[in-house]
Amino acid sequence: MTLSSQASNAIIYVTYGLTLIFCVGLAWYHNDKSKFLSSNQTKTGIPLALNFIASAMGCGILTTYTQVANLAGIHGLMTYTIVGALPIFFFSFWGPLIRRKCPEGFVLTEWTFQRFGSVTGYYLSLATILTMFLFMVAELSAIKFAVEALTGLDGLPVVIVECIVTTIYTSIGGFQVSFSTDNYQACVVLVLAVIGVIGFALNVNIDPELKRETESYLLGANKLGWQLLYILFIAIATCDCFISGFWLRTFAAKTNKDLMIGTGIASIVAMTICTLVGLPGIFGVWTGDVVIGSPEGYLSFFIMVSTMGNWMIGLILIFSIVLSTCTFDSLQSGLTSTIVNDFGRGRMPLWAARVITILVMVPSIVVAVKVADDVLKIYFIADLISSSVIPSLFIGLSTRFYFWSGWEVVGGGFAGLFFVWVFGTVYYGDAAEGGKLLLIWNGIYDSEDWGPFGAFVVAPGVSLVGGLIICGVRLAVLKVYSNIKGTPFTALDRPEKLGFGGVAIGDSSDIEEVYEETLNESQSKKSTDYVKEEDNFRA
Repeated sequence: MTLSSQASNAIIYVTYGLTLIFCVGLAWYHNDKSKFLSSNQTKTGIPLALNFIASAMGCGILTTYTQVANLAGIHGLMTYTIVGALPIFFFSFWGPLIRRKCPEGFVLTEWTFQRFGSVTGYYLSLATILTMFLFMVAELSAIKFAVEALTGLDGLPVVIVECIVTTIYTSIGGFQVSFSTDNYQACVVLVLAVIGVIGFALNVNIDPELKRETESYLLGANKLGWQLLYILFIAIATCDCFISGFWLRTFAAKTNKDLMIGTGIASIVAMTICTLVGLPGIFGVWTGDVVIGSPEGYLSFFIMVSTMGNWMIGLILIFSIVLSTCTFDSLQSGLTSTIVNDFGRGRMPLWAARVITILVMVPSIVVAVKVADDVLKIYFIADLISSSVIPSLFIGLSTRFYFWSGWEVVGGGFAGLFFVWVFGTVYYGDAAEGGKLLLIWNGIYDSEDWGPFGAFVVAPGVSLVGGLIICGVRLAVLKVYSNIKGTPFTALDRPEKLGFGGVAIGDSSDIEEVYEETLNESQSKKSTDYVKEEDNFRA
């Protein structure tokens, strides 16, 4: 059973039209130029929760979770949903730490610039931009798949319209409108999700014989499920740190308590919804619509919906569109804020930021339509990059590693990726296959292929070990150089400033307490007030 092309087009473009009208209205209402890039310390717990929900779950969840469930059963699905949701809650830990160290920033790269300098800052910025670009491509690919699977229509016009709609209202209001629209869109998504679950449950007809034949695998533990427990945790936990939309919302939290409430609720809701949308990967086997490990496994959700009533198809079509737009505009505003902040360094005019918002759409559409054929594979390319960069970067958060420099961060990150290629070359016995492993070319679904598992062990492991080796070599060279020149060896001297917002590091002062107080000051805190606070601290 399928909708007619006329009904499908009507549902699609009316939904986009209403979204455009509503979001542009909000954009004009909340048109505050000072909050175009960020909105620090202004949001409470529940709005934050709705925003994290909207940002964390794009239309891609309708294919990726069903794909994993179809391949690795309930073991793989629960692994994916739990390790996919937990990193959202981690922002309630990393967020206050980063905010104390960089109270006037709003993305992770700003702290990196302060802590490690320009070279490392731009290095992280480029990695962040690439990651968000890949996520945008994946989201456009996902909505294209969804529309084509549900309606049989060409998905390209839908991709273009979505980009136009989100670009219009995001270029007007920036982050502020993205935050405001996500509140309403998340509510719509949750309502549609409840209706959809009820409708889905009433229309699934499970074949008892097929269930008996496959339930031992689908409902039991398996090797792929255990592999995914590690791979997905490392992949998602590190990659989420590259999503500027999450950091924008972290810095927007009014208090640390609001942040914990928001991320806690969002984690639970995301885990619940992702479990529900992933179950068709199992149910589809029991109804006879797909088989275990089928190439069509990623479409299990849409295949099952297409056998139901037209009202259900229309409902899921609207659900997919709203889910996709609220995630895509978050990525769009996050990418714009990162580019403007990192490359403009506070000097880029607002009109330039709006132009950037528009320009980033063109390559996203081209890559999504011409290249992307596997949404989960796109995610894992970004995940491998993040797993090699974040471990060596986050060592710099500790005051004990005050001597950790950009050499270790950049060198460790490149070393992690390089040794993934080395590992792949040795494991497969072919340099070309080692190169393919860098792109997770063959996916992560074959439990007999330990290449992807090894890649996600090598990338973070070598990043840390490589950083330590580089640190040791750097300090040794500086020691020898100082001896030759007869100058003092200062490489291990505790510096006055270390990416902690400019506060000097003293022997008997509690820096974290000072910054907790700074963070809880008036929302309208100006930089001059902060300088005065610094002078008082020094005195």
